[in-house]
Amino acid sequence: MAKIDQIKRICAIVCKLQGVGKYVPAPELVQYISRTMYERWSDNAGCTQRTLQRDFKDIEDLFGIIISHEKGRGYYISQKGFTGEQYEQLLLNFELLASIDSDSTLKKYVLPEHRRNVANIDISDIVFAIKNSYKVRFDYKLVRYGGKIVAKKVAPHFLKESQHRWYLIAYDDSDNKMKIFGLDRVGNLQLSGEKFHRNNSVDVPKLFDESFGIWNNPDDPVEDIILKYDILDGEFVKTLPLHHTQRIIAEDEESVTVQLRLRITNDFVMELLQRSRSLEVVSPLHLRERISNIYSMALERNR
Repeated sequence: MAKIDQIKRICAIVCKLQGVGKYVPAPELVQYISRTMYERWSDNAGCTQRTLQRDFKDIEDLFGIIISHEKGRGYYISQKGFTGEQYEQLLLNFELLASIDSDSTLKKYVLPEHRRNVANIDISDIVFAIKNSYKVRFDYKLVRYGGKIVAKKVAPHFLKESQHRWYLIAYDDSDNKMKIFGLDRVGNLQLSGEKFHRNNSVDVPKLFDESFGIWNNPDDPVEDIILKYDILDGEFVKTLPLHHTQRIIAEDEESVTVQLRLRITNDFVMELLQRSRSLEVVSPLHLRERISNIYSMALERNR
């Protein structure tokens, strides 16, 4: 129960301190957390400054978010462990966790997404291996090769979520290359007991900056892509851009045309098909032909 209470406090702390240059005096923060714990979760235990100090340390260890104090002004977030979209997504998750609880009346009005992939391992084991630089062994299922099982030993570096699935980014011992493994295809995970020297030169956000989804193959070229949608689908694409490079290049009463610049991966093609009702690939031609072939095969299967 104590751990659950701490998670609730952490969510409330981060939500309260969010915002650039936002300072909260210590007494105000203690009072806010105590009131929030009581109003949302009927917790009468209250909160002390000593409790907050322990929570600040755990927030830094778990999320890389450093909370500092400036005399005469109060507490503030001085360093974020994530940048840009990653931090915003983390903050959104904090806000949802702070608002929804099994004992909260808000569950009647807020319906979070509960779709999650089926994993065969305890993700905390991988987190431990990453933090402590231990290599891991596991059996990996090659879905594209008839479900063949291969043994792997890797140096785990990062975990990444993409489209409701978790992936392990690691260096494969067999060729010392960075590879990505879907956790839903990992089985019999074991710590090897063998330590490795972590490569801290990898810029993870940049690794996926020029692609959509989980993989950025450097052998694939970065291309300019022009897509056209009818006005209805265009409104959805405008409010939830396909990629951070997206920009509107034409718009009228009937259609919206956007331009993007990224690598054309399988994940990106699958995303385009979600709005195939009005999608027109203007360029490049090979992407237009690829989408057309998928439509043709689907039409034949479902004729």
